Formats: sequence, C-alpha cells, structure tokens
Amino acid sequence: MGGLVLKLAPKERVLINGVVIENGDRRTRFSIMTPEANVLRLRDAIHPDEVTTPVRRVCYAAQLVLSGDLEAGDAKQQLLRRIEELSQVFTDVDSRRVLAQATEALVTEQYYKCLKALRSLLPREERLMAYRQ
Repeated sequence: MGGLVLKLAPKERVLINGVVIENGDRRTRFSIMTPEANVLRLRDAIHPDEVTTPVRRVCYAAQLVLSGDLEAGDAKQQLLRRIEELSQVFTDVDSRRVLAQATEALVTEQYYKCLKALRSLLPREERLMAYRQ
C-alpha cells in the first residue's frame, strides 16, 4: 500500500487539493493514493500573522503551495534558496539531516513531506531565538 496515510482525530479538518474536508465523530485513517495531491492538515497551518521567523517563512511558503495559493513552479526555486539560507544557521548534524530531507522532498515536489520536515525545525529555532534575547 503506497501513498500518504492520514490519521484524523474526530472533527479534524484537512485541506486536499483546495477542498476542506472535516472528519466525522470518530478517528479515521485513509490513504491519499494520488502522488501529486496537495494535502495540509489545518491544525498544522501557520496563520499569516505567525510568519515572524526564517523557518516559519519557509514553512509558510510550502504551505501556500499545498493550499493552492502559490504555484509550485514559482515556489520551488524560492524554497530551495531559503532552505540553503537556513543551512547557514542550522549547522548541527540533525538539523542538516532535516534540511536534506526537506530539500529532497522539494526536488521531488512532495510539498507535504517538505513542510513536515521543516516544521521539525521550529522548536530549535524557538530555542535559538530565546537564547539571542
């Protein structure tokens, strides 16, 4: 069985190819079999007012592709450039691995996987920003 497997909590919402889908009263699991489908869990979505840090800016750009608000072709080079900029700051081995995963997902146009990888850097960024203050 291939594809992206989504496990949704009761009443959880997900955006698939621009369509908001709300789960029913029970936990649900389903597979997205179309490789180029754009999927975004709305609980993971970053609000425009929250785009205040470098990692959040990159995540938001990937999110815009998933929501259909930004063309993938237009975003790809911009995202690659921003991931490269992040690699200048996140130099530890684990962060480099995450950035490599995000880059690989981006190159293969798997924007959900790219966003998922990038989101894992948010706690690290938060710690770095707190340390600087």
